[in-house]
Amino acid sequence: MSVIVAQALHIFGFQSRVANNICFFDEQIIVYPAGNSCVKYHIEQKWQKFIPGSEKSQGMLALAISPNRRYLAISEILQDKPTITIYELSSVPCKKRKILNSFDFAVQEFISVAFSPDSKYLVAQTGPPESNLAYWMWEKQRTMAIIKVDVQNNPLYQVSFNPQDNTQVCVTGYGIFKLFRYTEGTLKQTNFLRGEPQNYLSHAWLSEEKVVVGTDTGKIYLFDSGDLRWETSIERKEIVSEVEKEEAQQDSESLIEFPAHNSPEISTEVVCETEAQQQAFLPRVSAIAAYSKGFACSAGPGIVLLFEKSDEKEGYRESREIRIPQDQCSNDPNQSDKQDVVCIAFSPAEETLLISTTKNQLYLLSMSAAEMSKGETAHFEYLNHPIHSASITGLDTCIRKPLVATCSLDKSVRIWNYENNTLDLYKEYQEEAYALSLHPSGLYVLVGFADKLRLMNLLIDDIRTFKDFTVRGCRECAFSTGGHLFAAVNGNVIHIYSATSFENIINLKGHNGKVRAVVWSLDDYKLISCGTDGAVYEWNLQNGKRESECVLKSCSYNGVAISPDAKVIFAVGSDHSIKEICDSAILREVPTFEVAYTFIVVSHSGRMVFAGTSAGTIRSMKYPLPVHKEFNEYQAHAGPVTKMSITADDQFLLTSAEDGCIFIWKVYDKEGRGLKRERDVPYSDEVLITRTDMEEKTQIMLELKTRVEELKMENEYQLRLKDMNYNEKIKELTEKFIQEMESLKTKNQVLKADKEKQEAQHQEQVAELTEKQAREVQDLESGNNQKLLLEFEKYQELQMKSQRMQEDYEKQLHEMEEHKNQALEELTEYYEAKLLEKTTQLEEAQDESRTQLREFEETKKQIEEDEDREIQDIKIKYERRLREERESNLRLKGETGIMRKKFNSLQKEIEERCSDIEAMKVEQQKLQGIIKALEKDIQGLKREIQERDETIQDKEKRIYDLKKKNQELEKFKFVLDYKIKELKKQIEPRENDIKAMKEQIQEMEGELERFHKQNTQLELNISELRLKLKATDREMHKEMQKERDMEALVKRFKTDLHNCVGLIQEPKKLKESIRDIYEKYVQKADMVEIVGVDTDLHQEYTRQREHLERNLATLKKKVIKEGEVHRADYVRIMQENVSLIKEINELRRELKVTRTQVLDLQSTLGLLMKRKKQPAQSLVPSPDRHTPTILRLNPEEETERIIEMQRLEIKYLRDQMQGQEKALAVRPASGSKLPMLELD
Repeated sequence: MSVIVAQALHIFGFQSRVANNICFFDEQIIVYPAGNSCVKYHIEQKWQKFIPGSEKSQGMLALAISPNRRYLAISEILQDKPTITIYELSSVPCKKRKILNSFDFAVQEFISVAFSPDSKYLVAQTGPPESNLAYWMWEKQRTMAIIKVDVQNNPLYQVSFNPQDNTQVCVTGYGIFKLFRYTEGTLKQTNFLRGEPQNYLSHAWLSEEKVVVGTDTGKIYLFDSGDLRWETSIERKEIVSEVEKEEAQQDSESLIEFPAHNSPEISTEVVCETEAQQQAFLPRVSAIAAYSKGFACSAGPGIVLLFEKSDEKEGYRESREIRIPQDQCSNDPNQSDKQDVVCIAFSPAEETLLISTTKNQLYLLSMSAAEMSKGETAHFEYLNHPIHSASITGLDTCIRKPLVATCSLDKSVRIWNYENNTLDLYKEYQEEAYALSLHPSGLYVLVGFADKLRLMNLLIDDIRTFKDFTVRGCRECAFSTGGHLFAAVNGNVIHIYSATSFENIINLKGHNGKVRAVVWSLDDYKLISCGTDGAVYEWNLQNGKRESECVLKSCSYNGVAISPDAKVIFAVGSDHSIKEICDSAILREVPTFEVAYTFIVVSHSGRMVFAGTSAGTIRSMKYPLPVHKEFNEYQAHAGPVTKMSITADDQFLLTSAEDGCIFIWKVYDKEGRGLKRERDVPYSDEVLITRTDMEEKTQIMLELKTRVEELKMENEYQLRLKDMNYNEKIKELTEKFIQEMESLKTKNQVLKADKEKQEAQHQEQVAELTEKQAREVQDLESGNNQKLLLEFEKYQELQMKSQRMQEDYEKQLHEMEEHKNQALEELTEYYEAKLLEKTTQLEEAQDESRTQLREFEETKKQIEEDEDREIQDIKIKYERRLREERESNLRLKGETGIMRKKFNSLQKEIEERCSDIEAMKVEQQKLQGIIKALEKDIQGLKREIQERDETIQDKEKRIYDLKKKNQELEKFKFVLDYKIKELKKQIEPRENDIKAMKEQIQEMEGELERFHKQNTQLELNISELRLKLKATDREMHKEMQKERDMEALVKRFKTDLHNCVGLIQEPKKLKESIRDIYEKYVQKADMVEIVGVDTDLHQEYTRQREHLERNLATLKKKVIKEGEVHRADYVRIMQENVSLIKEINELRRELKVTRTQVLDLQSTLGLLMKRKKQPAQSLVPSPDRHTPTILRLNPEEETERIIEMQRLEIKYLRDQMQGQEKALAVRPASGSKLPMLELD
């Protein structure tokens, strides 16, 4: 076992869904359910002791305390099995006395339990559909009686014992009010309802015979011995709000003003506008409790009425109204008291009244205080604190104060003190709160609501919003360890804000699913996050980049924690294990043993690890984590654990769950020592308060001081007046009393004389009566003796008669037995003959079945042969196709050979062109001589060049400007490229998501197809089964008809046989009648048609048929699959062939282009040859034609450039041809027709 021990100190919570959820142990101690435990709570001293729930419990359903206050029965469900556990409350700690978990009747859950008046018996009511009422002697675990209360599956609410009778039990439910009495080992109903059935929600015993019952329509019925004696209706009452009350009181304000009471005054005026409105707002009497003066019952939301015995014969009158006070911290104070009362309980001495409501709240009322303030409406007070009424979504602690902050789906934020076990602050809002984080200083709280993320100040008496952030539906938020930063999760993005400037510093993007948990390292340099996408990321907050990551898509993570040295990450999720992650790798996986962990937290010392489970339990273990079951498990919550936090000094562990409960645990080591860490600084006492609040309070204090002085003066004056009045009244009263005393003395003397006279008369009357009585006794004795003698004689005569009667009946019985034996022998002979006939018929049927089997085997062989033939035909068909494909492939190879030859011829042509180029070089040398001659012309052209230079300079300036612009554009382009790269990085995870989603869609489509196929198969099966069912129905009807005929025949035979017995004294008539019976029945029996159907044969036939159908279906599927595969190959080969022909056509076009280029070159060379022959004068250019002059000036450069271009073109063509040859060698043959080749 683990060395780390956690001990529960306090629970803030309550389970209102448990039936009978408040029980008084004594005058000051109550027992109520909280989480998965029961709490013993002292009302005055405020301490708690715990009765932990059973292991693997799925929640409590009902409580019951024994009348002697020694035992507590808890109905719960353990591993889907209903169980009743009985605890001994008197022992410390409370021990389990008995466990009732093996039942010999059907049961899903026990909705209500109750002890008998002597605490020896236990009665339990099961819920529908069983609706069994079980009666036990629980100490011996013996079931005394079981009865089904209802057969219509109506809901049942309550069961109880008669407070003075062990054998009488009452059960109420929808349309059910039943009283049962245990007699002769069974429970028997003793009452029967008359009139329309009502929805009886609750009941209570007022005496041994009287039961008061409440309904959902506001009616209360009083039954006496099961008969209705009295009834009344409760009407809903309106509450006058404080605003209306103040307006009404403004006119009638006196000089002396008293401070208003905390709870609003409530008028007792009944509002009855229309009958329809009354019907819509009928109060539900959901709880009733009896006390010595009468009973208390709920009268709709937030109201409890006290009824006392009236002067009428059997009636009760309403004596008191008690209301739940309005909550000023609620978002709607007028609606805060609208809570249905679930349970009402009086203390043993009837000093205290406790109630529980549907919003998990407990309220208390002192009966003595209520009696004193008669005439006014009394108000309940909170038993301890207002607690959460829905699932807790956020929990956090701080360093500087012993505070824990929580938020819940009940739209409230609450600040608790875990040292004093008190509620410091709370406030309700309009929206649900999803996440919460408390600043290390304990002065601020960050709350994620449905619409916004709010940073709020914790003032002395209020929680006030300071700053709103536009983060909608923030499910997770956390302040850093230093408190200067905070993280807020929005879907799959984590926003990091500054807690001082409120700027959004960094946005951490990378998760593909929702982020479920974030945790800061102690130095605030790192942030760890996990999400539903199975990713655990470690973020560096200096640059906003991921330092390490661990992705496991099969796991959806719930919680994450980090070791104090920030080296090891602990993650828990849906795969039932704790993962120890270090440097992006999972070091260890520790199994959770068949339960999912929902949250994990590591102590600041790094030696302790605590985990919350989906079953509501808390596990404590030591680090390094154990592989085996070396941990302590504690039964805590009645729902999955939502949040956990450990205090900065490692002294306390705080947990919350979906059941709305908060547990405070004290952490110890195995020897019981606290794991203490030295506190450098004590907890701070500072609180925040605004300047306006301070000014208002000082102003109020001044006003109150002046008012107190005024009141003192007024009170002194009033006291003087009262003293004077009282003195006068005392004088008058003393005079009156003296006169009355004198008159009473005279009266007393007269009464004494009368008394003495009456005593003398009484003694005389007594003497006469005694004499009379003695005479009457003697007369009665003589008369009774005579009567006894007569009765004895009558008794002897009757005894003689009974002996004679007995002898006669014995003779008759003997004769009847002889007749019976004869009849039996005759019947056995008859049925043996019948049996022989049946056996012969059976043999014939077996022969028929054999013949049918042979026929079936022959048909089977034929079908198999047909299938083989079809498969052979398909094989031949596809082999032929394959052959055609191969031939087409060979043809293509031949074409490529032709292409190769053409390419070789082109290469030869290119070599010839090269030789021509060399000849042209020789000509070029000759032309150089001509160039020298043309130098003269150049001098003439210099003037023209100077003019051109000027224009060129202008152009160069413009080019320079354009270059500058180009450089700027290049810089801009570089910036844009960088942005594009960043955008691409952001797009990549999205594209991965899209790919994953596409794959998932494909898988789902495949699954859908499979489901469609399965559905069709199932439809066929259903149709076949329906046919079979119809056939069996017909057979069943025939058999039933036969059975009816046989029964009628037997009845007729019995009547005739009975008539024969009447003729037993006359042998002749008896013989004739037996002959008639024989003729009548034996002949008819022979004519009865016997139709026997061999069911085994029919089953064998259907089985064989199904087998053949399955074989045929599988063969069809195979054929379809093979066809699809062949079709896909065929299409693929076609596409490859088409692409090949396209490439060949492109090559041909390129060849054509090169040929045209060669022809152009040839023509240009021919022109040069012609011009060589022309005279030198013709070579002088005109100023208008500039381009030819350039060609003539640089013929060598031009020719070299053309040759280089030709070489590159040839190289490219060769590479293309080699690539095509390789592709042709690799590609498979195709059988389809290819597009036409472009042959030029």
